[in-house]
Amino acid sequence: MLRFKNLGSGSTGNATVVEGRSGSQVRRLLIDCGLGIRQLQARLAQAQLQVEDLDALFITHEHSDHIGCAQTLALRFRIPVWMSEGTYAALGAPDLDGLLRVAHDMEAIDMGAFEARPFTVPHDAREPLQLRCSDGAAHLGILTDLGHASPHVLQQLQGCHALMIEANHDPDMLAASRYPPFLKRRVGGLYGHLANTATAEILRAVQHDGLQRVVAAHLSAQNNLPALARQSLAAALGWADEDIQVASPTEGTQWFDVNPSDGRTVRP
Repeated sequence: MLRFKNLGSGSTGNATVVEGRSGSQVRRLLIDCGLGIRQLQARLAQAQLQVEDLDALFITHEHSDHIGCAQTLALRFRIPVWMSEGTYAALGAPDLDGLLRVAHDMEAIDMGAFEARPFTVPHDAREPLQLRCSDGAAHLGILTDLGHASPHVLQQLQGCHALMIEANHDPDMLAASRYPPFLKRRVGGLYGHLANTATAEILRAVQHDGLQRVVAAHLSAQNNLPALARQSLAAALGWADEDIQVASPTEGTQWFDVNPSDGRTVRP
């Protein structure tokens, strides 16, 4: 059994828990740790979890809204922390007291009840990675913080039953925003963030009968609206707008099961 819950998504901080169960074995991976430690503990409590329930951390890249309290958390609670060599170097090679685990593109991380397979993405960071998680039957794709979908990215999302995917901005809202020109170019560039339209194209490319759940994540507070993201992503899939969930920066999402059935399950 595989399930996931976002704890917060956006420029103010990102964190997602993936949980796998196999018999009596339960394993949990925290993907990104972009919140303060008290805030993280509060949001874990809302998920009926404690920090002690986490078996490992995975940091996708070095930007502050993803790294947050990761070093403090790892050292205080003795939690192994996975990241790429590039991310570790970009952070200044901090002393993690033996807790560092180096992640590589396409080298699976064995979590016991499930595996997490990192894959490289095009983003303006040193060596960013995103994840595909699987218990062997159910497959979950986590994809945020990238400017475009390379063939490698699209390949890793094939056959997923659930996706948490970036829908950062509406192109018209970004163009009309008060962002300075250099920031508009960065956000909308090939190594920036996905527009709703780009996310829609990804979904068209990876859609299959078993895709049951799509969560729009990392929405810009200034340059997007949940309704616009839902509309764009739902239209690409031929779904109703309300079938697309949106991860909140302050509340995240509820728990979602990842079910490996052949037909799409209607939202809860």
